[in-house]
Amino acid sequence: MLSTSTFTTSDFDVTDYVPDVTTALPTGHLRLRKTYAGDVAGRSVTQFTSAFDQASGVGTYVAMESFEGTVAGRRGAFNFVHAASTTGTDRDHEYGLIVPGSGTDELAGIEGTVRLRIDDDGTHRMDFDHNLD
Repeated sequence: MLSTSTFTTSDFDVTDYVPDVTTALPTGHLRLRKTYAGDVAGRSVTQFTSAFDQASGVGTYVAMESFEGTVAGRRGAFNFVHAASTTGTDRDHEYGLIVPGSGTDELAGIEGTVRLRIDDDGTHRMDFDHNLD
């Protein structure tokens, strides 16, 4: 079943993560909060790690989210991960997964994939293709 939502972000907390290895792309880590609306409604705390150059727009991110709220009318919590790369004008090598075994309450047993989409107007969407009816 496909459940779609929009989300907004807030409370960006850049951490002091500094690796002792230097590469061609700066790396960083931050925590942020998201608020979801739509078929998936609730909130998440996201751990966001990237190797990304702001000037060129080139890089890759990996995000682990802990979500609580409702999916298709069922209440609970679960984790999901998503990642993608960009050369500055695209999204490539996308990956998204609901972490198996992470669901609680009415979301126990949830499995599936996730996909981040960004509309032309800047609206951020997350699609959850899951096993709940």
